[in-house]
Amino acid sequence: MNGPTTVRCPSATELLSALKGLTQAKTLEEAWPMVLKQLAQYGFDRVFYAATQFRTKNDFGDLSDAVILTNYPPDYIKTFLGDEYYKNAPTIEWVSHNPGSAISWSHSRKALMDGALTPAQTKVMELNARYNIKAGFTVSFPRLSQRSNGGIGVCSSHMSQEQIDALWQDKGLEIEVLCNLAHLKLNDLPYIGNRVLTTRQRDALEMVADGKTIQDIAQLWERNVATVEKHLRLAREALDVDTTAQAILKASLLNQVFISSSLR
Repeated sequence: MNGPTTVRCPSATELLSALKGLTQAKTLEEAWPMVLKQLAQYGFDRVFYAATQFRTKNDFGDLSDAVILTNYPPDYIKTFLGDEYYKNAPTIEWVSHNPGSAISWSHSRKALMDGALTPAQTKVMELNARYNIKAGFTVSFPRLSQRSNGGIGVCSSHMSQEQIDALWQDKGLEIEVLCNLAHLKLNDLPYIGNRVLTTRQRDALEMVADGKTIQDIAQLWERNVATVEKHLRLAREALDVDTTAQAILKASLLNQVFISSSLR
């Protein structure tokens, strides 16, 4: 793994064609494989993407509100997310404090060798090593709001960190543009996650957002007021908020309202 990399990176025309295709994707299910395919062209066969519009002051917020997409091994993800290893991951901490930039994983490796990591951070590095998640780069996205946060980790299971660093010197700008455009596209598509709204719940929220009263909605639906109130209550519960105004805001940030009827 110490020899020169043999990755055949895409030409400018190939890259632009791929980016055009990505911008035309209609769903996450369509867009995400495109992102993985294009990053694989640069030799990155493992990718971890995470973004949220609901970060708190000190952490990433509720994972149920985050968009998390990855092709990492399921067992690794079960430990990394389920056992909350992510809260002590050096790269995720770096993402929180360095929006709009990129960093080599050699930074974390050096910190480990220098004894500069906490015991909890060291456990994360040991977990990564067990799954050969050792060589890569992390791109932190510019913040769209004070509560937004996100980044993407690109990893190679067959290149050394030195090879990746050399690749980044030559192609890093292309890869960062690809990652940032992917983020903007993924962030613009409906994401269900654990916050599932029914069609009626979505319709009710959309009508309230348009200025209609509960009585107006009941009349349009030819149902009683109690039925409308029930759907709004269930929408609030599904989104884990207290008020209908909060539900509309959260559903908007998750791109679950005012979406194409074909995506419902």
